[in-house]
Amino acid sequence: QVQLVDSGGGLVQAGGSLRLSCAASGRTASSVAMGWFRQAPGKEREFVSAITWNSGTTYYADSVKGRFTISRDNAETTILLQMNSLKPEDTAVYYCASTPGPLRAVTIGTTYTSWGQGTQVTVSS
Repeated sequence: QVQLVDSGGGLVQAGGSLRLSCAASGRTASSVAMGWFRQAPGKEREFVSAITWNSGTTYYADSVKGRFTISRDNAETTILLQMNSLKPEDTAVYYCASTPGPLRAVTIGTTYTSWGQGTQVTVSS
């Protein structure tokens, strides 16, 4: 069991930047990767980004590639999501999540077993 606390959301103008953070605790040894998902009003949850603990391999949705950067801190078991060049379409509740694997399914939400409470990101036009 992994407990996750995500934070860093806020209201920014289009073109601005925001950094999200997710702190993991509990049975973190069971986590092989951490990811970020988002859900906009009236839409289904979608994958945003993920990173593996051991190798630091990163994964990005096409919609955020080149604008978002995910990173990890193994000692602190913390994941960061640096979001640049934000667009109104990025507006959503962002959730961090932990998965015990398999890594081949790291972009699939049902693979994840622990979730943060969510943090609101709002990008104005």
